[in-house]
Amino acid sequence: MKARMMCVAAVASLSCGCAARNGSDHEISAMSAGVRAENCKRTVETLAGFGTRNTMSETESATRGIGAARRWIQAEFEKIAATSGGRMTVEMDSYLQEPDGNRVTRPTEIVNVVATLRGAQPESAGRIYVVSGHYDSMCNDPKDPNCDAPGADDDASGVAAVIEAARALAPYPHDAPIVFMAVAGEEQGLLGSKHWAEAAKARNANVAGMLTNDIVGASRGPSGIDQSRHVRVFSEGVPTTQTAEEARLRVLTGSENDSASRQLARFIDETVTEYVPAFDVEMVFRRDRYLRGGDHIPFVERGYPAVRVTEYEENFDHQHQTPRVEGGREFGDWPKHCDYDYIANVSRANLVSLASLARAPATPRNVRIITAKLTNDTTLRWDANGESDLAGYEIVWRETTAPSWQQSKSVGRVTETTLPLSKDNVIFGVRAVDKTGHRSPAAAARPAKE
Repeated sequence: MKARMMCVAAVASLSCGCAARNGSDHEISAMSAGVRAENCKRTVETLAGFGTRNTMSETESATRGIGAARRWIQAEFEKIAATSGGRMTVEMDSYLQEPDGNRVTRPTEIVNVVATLRGAQPESAGRIYVVSGHYDSMCNDPKDPNCDAPGADDDASGVAAVIEAARALAPYPHDAPIVFMAVAGEEQGLLGSKHWAEAAKARNANVAGMLTNDIVGASRGPSGIDQSRHVRVFSEGVPTTQTAEEARLRVLTGSENDSASRQLARFIDETVTEYVPAFDVEMVFRRDRYLRGGDHIPFVERGYPAVRVTEYEENFDHQHQTPRVEGGREFGDWPKHCDYDYIANVSRANLVSLASLARAPATPRNVRIITAKLTNDTTLRWDANGESDLAGYEIVWRETTAPSWQQSKSVGRVTETTLPLSKDNVIFGVRAVDKTGHRSPAAAARPAKE
């Protein structure tokens, strides 16, 4: 997605530039450089070494089962918290799940291990960013708590990416809070993430962006092609929570590619291009893969922007399989199938995205295109941001068939501007910029009479 920043001839008269982000934050570069593949390897091998992490597996043993796994993760987060200058806290977020007639056969405690890195800017405290991986695993039968289920790629790899991102981010201050989660119950129906998302919605938390890392450990699939430079980011276009009026406007304006989740995916793509140029985000414009689902779904179902991060080509012999050999074909999700340099790059992609989000201003609100009369230019209005270090705003736009923002124009610290460009021909958005050059995700403009 890197060779797409092409100037649009129809707007060549505008003083504009390509919409790529510019002016790297050197601290973010330093954090990214601090990610270590050997740390990711240790996490994957340790978690796989617990034998099984089925949600209903052993909780008292120190060496086997989900209880041992979550206590180890908690200890890792607490070591990281010790480097944060008191900004990070660690907690076990739990509830009792009753049998559901499906994959939970007995009352089971679902425990999410949660590390929260507090933000340093008071006016940013109202929004939070969340990143997760699930630490439970399963063999062929998700209801079998005793069979071996090493779960290296699915999803010790995602937990490793999250823990390593937390380790690199914790020593540095960020404006907005970042929540790092290792969630349980994913294989039983996204139970842990659903519990956390429900609680966030009940307290009116502003989850301004959520990334889940699920199956991010392998750089080669069954084809044998090296995909170590690529990772997929899935995002839904039409929001799960849209109202009838929002659906009407979406049909009217052709904005099915402009949900908040899709803007988050674009932000991740742009940010990884800037900070991890040898690693490529492949945006996939759908909520998830066929017949599958991940821990971002409970978030989008509650109106939060959320995306799924997944390796480029999956090997299904290494997922949800009881370890065995049949006809010379090996099944099982073992650490030997993981590429730890690849997991480290996935962790870097998460890290630079989260740090950029947490250091940027909030996404502008109430962005609208004024459609009071027929014109060949475009007037945009939006509500003012509240950050004290705000420098101003940028208008971004793209052709209706383009996947990413192509052009941008700085308009200063105003809340209205008019461009000599027809609203009929392009998609517009607005993003906020602070005095050090951090840019928010864009908010797509909606039609309004005033």
